[in-house]
Amino acid sequence: MQRREQILDVAASSYFRTGGSFDIRDVAREAGLGYGTVYHYYPNRHLLIEDVLGSGFEQCEKVISKWADISGSLPDNRQLLEYCIALLRLWQSDARAYLVYKMAAEHYAGLPERDRQHAKRRFMERLYVPLQSIAQCEDDSIDHMLAVMVGCCGLHYYAGNSDLNVDRIARLAMQAITKES
Repeated sequence: MQRREQILDVAASSYFRTGGSFDIRDVAREAGLGYGTVYHYYPNRHLLIEDVLGSGFEQCEKVISKWADISGSLPDNRQLLEYCIALLRLWQSDARAYLVYKMAAEHYAGLPERDRQHAKRRFMERLYVPLQSIAQCEDDSIDHMLAVMVGCCGLHYYAGNSDLNVDRIARLAMQAITKES
């Protein structure tokens, strides 16, 4: 299990450096593992990306589920701010979770058609629609909020910067949804 997690972490990081065009050999080298070891778990890049996304989805679904459970105890805008902060903290610590939202913003374009449709449907049903429902937004405000968060967090990953001002980014995302300036 530990080796699999190591492979998934390295694959997610490799995705950002290469735009998704990494090779299993690259992952093995960066993980400090033999090519055969990684190939044993993942005989091709698509299966590896599928598991990276699956793991990321699981983490994101936990955050929205947890947030939905406590959302009734906070004022509306505070709920969304807390959700933004929780999601950004997850993304900061887990590249796989961030990749779910980054790829969603790109309509999962790097995936084969079958996987793309499955990922889009899972994202909409388990992450987007629940957020839209809890936030009580039917316009494109959620899209703007997520775009701010994905963009800012992307700078963090692509620059290799470990500092992510979660509170500031969450407030910027809130401005996108509340249309405040």
